[in-house]
Amino acid sequence: MAITNIFLFLGALGGTEILIILFAILLLFGAKRIPELARGMGRGIREFKDATKEIKSDIENSVKDDKQTK
Repeated sequence: MAITNIFLFLGALGGTEILIILFAILLLFGAKRIPELARGMGRGIREFKDATKEIKSDIENSVKDDKQTK
């Protein structure tokens, strides 16, 4: 269900519009730069997820510590 919510904005776009957007991206960045951009975005997303997991575990650990001290 979350995947459908993410791509909900694409509902108004047809196949032709998506092809035009992809073609414009190809013209702007070039065929060699697109894989580099995708890798960089993947690394950024992975780092963001790792940071959120770390923050979540820190919060859970502090809650456990507070419960143990009481």
